[in-house]
Amino acid sequence: MSIGRTIRNTAQAMKGKFTHRAGEATRNRRMQREGRTDQMSGNLKQSTQKAKDAFRR
Repeated sequence: MSIGRTIRNTAQAMKGKFTHRAGEATRNRRMQREGRTDQMSGNLKQSTQKAKDAFRR
């Protein structure tokens, strides 16, 4: 997995976590949903890349 993709996917997951927490603090359900979606998307992309790398070896 390239370093750039790893950083990008981790950053997306972290952004999602911050957005989710901000939504909880302000009681904004839409912001919470968007944060959860970003977080799961970043984690899914990262695990997909790990699986691809495992099968390449």
